[in-house]
Amino acid sequence: MEQPIKILIVEDNVIIADDMQSMLEEIGYEIVDNVIVYEQAEEVLRTQQVDLVLIDIILASDKTGIDLGKHIRENYDIPFIFVTSNSDRATVENAKTVKPNGYLVKPFEQQDLYTSIEIALSNFTYGTGKTASEENGAVEAPMSNSVLKDSIFVKKQHLYYRIQFGDIQFIKADNVYLEVNTVDKKFLVRSPLKDYLEKLPKNKFYRAHKSYIVNVDHIDAINSKDIMINNTLIPISKDFKEFIISAMNS
Repeated sequence: MEQPIKILIVEDNVIIADDMQSMLEEIGYEIVDNVIVYEQAEEVLRTQQVDLVLIDIILASDKTGIDLGKHIRENYDIPFIFVTSNSDRATVENAKTVKPNGYLVKPFEQQDLYTSIEIALSNFTYGTGKTASEENGAVEAPMSNSVLKDSIFVKKQHLYYRIQFGDIQFIKADNVYLEVNTVDKKFLVRSPLKDYLEKLPKNKFYRAHKSYIVNVDHIDAINSKDIMINNTLIPISKDFKEFIISAMNS
């Protein structure tokens, strides 16, 4: 199932915070909460699903936005963007030490906010704490991908959505695109099959054939040459067939 990206706003100027929330909701993103101090943000992160955090560097608490950025880097694998009215070199250098996924200077327009979020989501790769550039693909509209926790970000039209790994049944290489087949939809992503496989859980997803990655949880049947997933016959290599048979017998 597609889930809208959930954003936490940490901003001690209530007027600016409300304005940011209105901008984001108008675009189509979901606001988990809108808080003013470090401690509130820490509580939301601990108790709710958050996909991205917008953080004012100067907060109405002893701990700053940079402290919160450090806390996120050490405890959560999610992207965050600093939002600040301070663009002096010392502030920027201090902010860089916690590796934010974006830096937005006030005042800004809705398009600036949207662009910063787009870049942060498209460049974020789960498990590294770093950014990694991703290529764009298309299905009825531009689309790209990035990984987060038990899901992958997929961009459809102008918004990013979260797709659970468990919903992906198989992935088929088709020229420069990959066709990602979920339980009820297909998405096109521009990426080499080998690179995409590295983003997926190694205990569930296997390269069954030079042109296919499959989620073993979705295999319905197997014969000497193929497996079946959701009434689709997928050719398999000799090695993969032996691997599946040994897994079934273990």
